[in-house]
Amino acid sequence: MIKFYNTLTKRKEDFKPIKEGIVGLYTCGPTVYDLAHIGNFRAYVFEDLLHRYLEYRGFKVIRVMNITDVDDKTIKGCQKEGISLREYTDRYLTAFIEDMKTLRLKNPDYLPRATEHIPEMVSLIKKLLQKGYGYRKDGSIYFRLSKFSSYGKLSGIDLSQIKPGARVDVDEYEKEDVRDFALWKEEKEGVFWDTEIGRGRPGWHIECSAMSMKYLGESFDIHTGGVDNIFPHHENEIAQSEAATGKRFVNYWLHCAHLLVNNEKMSKSKGNFYTLRDLLKKGYNPVSIRYLLISTHYRDPLNFTEKSLIQADNTIRNYNAFYQALEFCKGEKRDKYVKDMIEKARDGFISGLDDDLNISLALSEIFNLIKQVNISLSEGSLSAVDALDVKSFLEEIDSVLAILDKEKKELTEEEKGMIKEREKARKEKDFTKADEIREILKKKGIILEDTPYGTRWKRL
Repeated sequence: MIKFYNTLTKRKEDFKPIKEGIVGLYTCGPTVYDLAHIGNFRAYVFEDLLHRYLEYRGFKVIRVMNITDVDDKTIKGCQKEGISLREYTDRYLTAFIEDMKTLRLKNPDYLPRATEHIPEMVSLIKKLLQKGYGYRKDGSIYFRLSKFSSYGKLSGIDLSQIKPGARVDVDEYEKEDVRDFALWKEEKEGVFWDTEIGRGRPGWHIECSAMSMKYLGESFDIHTGGVDNIFPHHENEIAQSEAATGKRFVNYWLHCAHLLVNNEKMSKSKGNFYTLRDLLKKGYNPVSIRYLLISTHYRDPLNFTEKSLIQADNTIRNYNAFYQALEFCKGEKRDKYVKDMIEKARDGFISGLDDDLNISLALSEIFNLIKQVNISLSEGSLSAVDALDVKSFLEEIDSVLAILDKEKKELTEEEKGMIKEREKARKEKDFTKADEIREILKKKGIILEDTPYGTRWKRL
């Protein structure tokens, strides 16, 4: 049974979807005013792991990730450059989708843009006005928090303790109570829609409620995001959604902790702010970046350092070198324990991830299997059939991890000739020549390993 820590109830709970075998999953996506940074991708990679694991466990996942393409930042950005809002946000949405592909993130089933769902937001705001949860003030529309008695159940905030003058929701618009938040903002910056509720644009929070309910229904299974989304964004989503429908909005809320860089909050002023593309320019492998982002439990802070990235890169190199080496096994005698080792690794992998995505436990089982199999591999005694079973298992769990390099790596005729020439030199005990050829191949990224069953190679 899968268990998740539910931010709403503050405890681990057995996961039971509303519809058997089907999971409705909503992800708070990016605001497309700039390139996404690695802190953003910490959340998106965690959500990808969740998505993939649910599918691995046999669920059909319907996943929605919103795109915020209208807010103060996008409006200021397009006006500064003198281009349309659509042209400005298209640039960063395209970059985000490319970055998702680079990190091997699965595509959501729906990637709705806020600007394309104004009618749904207007309809939701009308319901809130009709029920007395919404009110008008100077051309804008606000949500009246005092009317929603269960506000704070996600974040634990006590609304009565918020004093007048405090800033709960950052905006530049007037409202009758500082605790209230904007549903609809009057036209000020020249970007607006003419609608039944007036001329203006939506507030930030309303878009997630409107778009999630359009694609997943008024109640759905899982909502994810970073801990910084808990308050006020997700708290406000719950308030406006449940006020409008009278139903429980989401059953399970999952939030990932912050990413730190060298134990500090990421900041451009500190010079520790990185986009994915910054790291790629430095020559880092995107799969190593992915691995680093998933290798720490999602509810634990992740300290992102150059040292940890180098370690992740070494892990990925060794992991894929092991996978490649399985191709060279030619032994005929099967080891009766290999099948048991694979089953133990599979059970441990599932047990770990069933427990609130305990990735550390899951990975330890996989690395223990590799350690055990490597003994037979280095001795040249692993049979071809056993090797194929191990290889198949790694490919099976890669549907969750997405870190394998499955591309078949072939040698050129010249490289094959050099390996044969080296083998001949070794037989003739010309070890100087053999070592020279090994070094030449190493510079080409080809590592040779001599075993009782002949020379194995791997391309780095």
